[in-house]
Amino acid sequence: MFNPLQRWRERGWRPISADLYAQMWTRFGGSVMTHPDVVSRLSALAGVSVRYLGWPHQGELQAAIPLWGNALALSRDVLKRMGQRDLFDLGNAEVILPIAPGAKVPVRQRVRYVSALNEGAISRLRRQADELALARQPEEYGKKFRYNQRRELRMLEEAGGEILPVSSLSAQALAAIYTELFEKRWGFDVPGKQHLVEVFEALSEFLWGVYLQLDGKPVAVQVLYRVESPDWISIEYINGGVDPASRDFSPGSVLSFINTQSAWEDARARGKPLRYSFGRADVEYKDRWCNRQPVFQV
Repeated sequence: MFNPLQRWRERGWRPISADLYAQMWTRFGGSVMTHPDVVSRLSALAGVSVRYLGWPHQGELQAAIPLWGNALALSRDVLKRMGQRDLFDLGNAEVILPIAPGAKVPVRQRVRYVSALNEGAISRLRRQADELALARQPEEYGKKFRYNQRRELRMLEEAGGEILPVSSLSAQALAAIYTELFEKRWGFDVPGKQHLVEVFEALSEFLWGVYLQLDGKPVAVQVLYRVESPDWISIEYINGGVDPASRDFSPGSVLSFINTQSAWEDARARGKPLRYSFGRADVEYKDRWCNRQPVFQV
């Protein structure tokens, strides 16, 4: 059906295939929120078809975007309208669209939390009031802060604590651990509880990091998704859980220390910058770990 508003939004753009979108992402990079497999798998889980658009210039595509209607694919607002708000949780993930640097493409669909990396590539951006919290480089933490983190880690290990890879867990086991520790910590249901196993199965190859055990029982876990672009690495820290009974060992802080340090070591070994996002800069503890970064919206 002819839709003049859609035609206005998409003028200058053309439909492209999912395969071509994936090629654009592989060429220009992106983030967890825009990774082709994350988009396609979570869209399938939601039962929403994805439209992919490309921006051609002088016969060559310069940008691409995945859409749910007039919004970026995986949009929380669209899920809300569909009555599926709690289908999956990506937090306030950083959005990096696959766009050639300096392309100045006009994005006219609803997109929030657009990265500063896209600032010079999208012509219609305006700054959000919100900011993102991106993990500092190890050298940016003070000596006392680093000493305290290493001391807490040593105390946990001396008490029999274990550091185990999340990749060793099945989707069912991770969902059970995450649910138990989140609800112990916060006293309410973990977001997306009914579909955690399906989501973790769909995104298993992107799950990253470690979790902590004490006396053979999990005491801290974080849900982290990692994707690698040609010129940077993106990690999204979605949420986590901690057993309050183990607070004397500060397992949540210890886990953040281990995961962030490991991420920086990995990124530097690959010779790439790291964008390790704690989501929206909305609580004090994130300022201990992160620098605030501007984000934009259309």
